[in-house]
Amino acid sequence: MFLTISTTASAAGAATDLGFLLHKHPDRSQVFSTSYGAAHVFYPEASAERTTAALLLEVDPPALVRRGRTQGRGRGGAPDAALAAYVNDRPYAASSLLAVALRTVFSSALRGECRTLPERAAAPLPLRIEVPALPARGGAPLVERLFAPLGWQVAAEPVALDGHFPQWGASRYVSLVLEGELRLSEALRHLYVLLPVLDDAKHYWVSPDEVDKLLRFGAGWLPAHPEQKLITSRYLSRRWSLTRDALERLELARLADADDIEVEDIDNAVAAEVPEEAEERPTPLAVLRRTAILAALRDHGAARVLDLGCGQGQLVAELLKEPRFTEIAGMDVSVRALDIAARRLRLDRMGERQAGRISLFQGSLAYTDARLKGYDAAVLSEVIEHLDLSRLPSLEYAVFGAARPGTVVVTTPNAEYNVRWETLPAGHVRHADHRFEWTRAEFAAWAGAVAGRYGYQVAYTPVGPDDPEVGPPTQLAVFTLTAQKKKEEAAA
Repeated sequence: MFLTISTTASAAGAATDLGFLLHKHPDRSQVFSTSYGAAHVFYPEASAERTTAALLLEVDPPALVRRGRTQGRGRGGAPDAALAAYVNDRPYAASSLLAVALRTVFSSALRGECRTLPERAAAPLPLRIEVPALPARGGAPLVERLFAPLGWQVAAEPVALDGHFPQWGASRYVSLVLEGELRLSEALRHLYVLLPVLDDAKHYWVSPDEVDKLLRFGAGWLPAHPEQKLITSRYLSRRWSLTRDALERLELARLADADDIEVEDIDNAVAAEVPEEAEERPTPLAVLRRTAILAALRDHGAARVLDLGCGQGQLVAELLKEPRFTEIAGMDVSVRALDIAARRLRLDRMGERQAGRISLFQGSLAYTDARLKGYDAAVLSEVIEHLDLSRLPSLEYAVFGAARPGTVVVTTPNAEYNVRWETLPAGHVRHADHRFEWTRAEFAAWAGAVAGRYGYQVAYTPVGPDDPEVGPPTQLAVFTLTAQKKKEEAAA
């Protein structure tokens, strides 16, 4: 099976930049081993004006049959040795086999990573993708309905069943050409999901892990796709329980604004899908943040915890898993976010005892609120940077001055680390709604001043890889009431 990706020169750079973006040198032919055969990468043409990269997958049918047996396939139908198991279209037609090869060979490009040319990786390119033999259950009209909403110009020509006998009509295959200006990582993610959808027959057992995989590679485009249900059902091999789960989660993603997803969370979600044989799977930064917050709360013996700006309830869900947190409150200014959190947590199906530990309510940190008093700890995770600097004093008083929990945990992006995000254009903040992003010195100056004004002491913890030059991607501060203040307030 065969696929080509071509680009032409543009004002942003030469066409040969494609070699850097794919991490495959145009002057060399390379071979990669997969579980189903050998994947070859080579360049039929490579000039400054036009460059084409080709992926050729040589499928080994006996290896495919052997792997199917180890996964429990081949039972209940024709015998494993049936001729159809060895003589089929798998070596020739694009399918889920080619999608797996894309992920294996172009894993860095899927994540949008390119240390040499980060600006090119983050920018749209003039792309032309050709798949000579694509199974399409639904024909050319379905191919158009799947790819056109994503910004592609689609040419899907039906392949004749037999060129010598045109009266036999068209086969179920099309010759596909896609043209458009998209980021290379976007194009690869579209192919990764939609190739097996069009084939409508995966070569491996579809487990619950496939739901997470679909959501990772569909992030940013699948929640709003007009053929979302068809894509989800076919990708999950029409397994009803998995499809229902995926559609529920996609609905949550659709309800949430796309801007609610941090740049690093998208990158790390895709990074989690890198094959084990290619490189170690990194832990998403959002997970590292929650882990660090939970550790701080445990260290300070908190039992009653406030999640201020709780969003869609990810941290609340983690707190609920630990019985030590006996009372958990989530507050957010967005009613829609609270609705999503309630659905994510399945509050309507939760047992009475568990439901008694949690409350979600709407409120603003710009005002004092009696409901926030009496908690052991409060968390402000990726919240302060969403406020105008002129409104920060109101938040400071509402939390540190009026609510006065014994411990306050604050996380915020480290602006110095932004140069390490290759998909983030220079000078941009990580999120469209961020009003500011502080350096380590700026954050320490703010935290120190707040602690001094309200009788807290503050300590700092890096979250994520601590780069020797620019520090960690997230900075975390733990504020604790001083012993003197505790004594004074206890006496009062």
